[in-house]
Amino acid sequence: MDAQVKEPIIEIRDLTKKYGDKTAVNSLNLTIDKGEVFGLLGPNGAGKTTTILMLLGLTEPTSGSAKILGMDCTREPIRVKQIVGYLPDNVGFYPDMTGRQNLAFTGRMNGLSEEQIRERTNRLLERVGMTKAADQKTGTYSRGMRQRLGVADVLMKDPQIIIMDEPTLGIDPEGMRELLELIGKLSKEDGRTLLISSHQLYQIQQVCDRVGIFVDGNLIACGGIRDLGKQIQQENHYSLEIEVKPCDDRLLAEIMGQHGIENIEKKGDRMIIHSVCDIRAQITAYLGNNGYAIQHLHQRGGDLDEIYRRYFEKAGQANENIHSHKGVGQALRFFGRKKEK
Repeated sequence: MDAQVKEPIIEIRDLTKKYGDKTAVNSLNLTIDKGEVFGLLGPNGAGKTTTILMLLGLTEPTSGSAKILGMDCTREPIRVKQIVGYLPDNVGFYPDMTGRQNLAFTGRMNGLSEEQIRERTNRLLERVGMTKAADQKTGTYSRGMRQRLGVADVLMKDPQIIIMDEPTLGIDPEGMRELLELIGKLSKEDGRTLLISSHQLYQIQQVCDRVGIFVDGNLIACGGIRDLGKQIQQENHYSLEIEVKPCDDRLLAEIMGQHGIENIEKKGDRMIIHSVCDIRAQITAYLGNNGYAIQHLHQRGGDLDEIYRRYFEKAGQANENIHSHKGVGQALRFFGRKKEK
């Protein structure tokens, strides 16, 4: 996405949702631009699910507002649903119908003509790599096949915004690569806006322009991955991953005596050195001058895993299981249509 041309398409202002005494989403403010891929990260109960449901018009906020292209998601849900596509974490299709038949059904529910249905079905099946399996019953599909057909299903109504929940969950590496490539094309080639909820941080790092991190209903960090990494480092948090031979107690003691070192985690010949400044130059110089062989060296501050961990620590949530997530499993795959069991 061209960073110089920004056109807000999703605007959330002071959005709050309470269930009794529990605040699920607390005064959320967020703007997502046209053509952007935005990653929504956070553990169970963090507020991701509730935020998505409010954007889809499936639950009403306690206060605040969410707008898509200027349309209020609560007051104008039908108009919003006409331009928003939703891909749940566990895509449901009618198992006794073929992939082609399922797409045609979705097309009819969206008011497409039979000619439009045929054209879009053929084009989209080819785009998601499902042409060969199009006439097989979806009950025989693997999870990866269902996810790819799910993308085609979402695209049948040609939405401007697509919301995806755990799109790569349970897919093999090759299928994941293909799906991530498709997600990138939906943004860069089609100009669509994507909101992706996921716990698979490495995958999010590859496709997202920006990420938002949720903790206890609060958006505690939001920005580009590189920018968030720099912010962490500016707050004097650096983590240097290094593998050295030999990695003995004498070496650990010497490194701990270096300027700026906070603590060291040791696993075999690999260490993670936490410091308040960038110590790469002084550490490599010391190791080289004292006969140690460096096998591996990596500054971890800019990785999404490290950013995620640091922000959770800042929010007092260091003991949260940050890799435990639950999608919007009960939401509708197609608006106005019940998800089949």
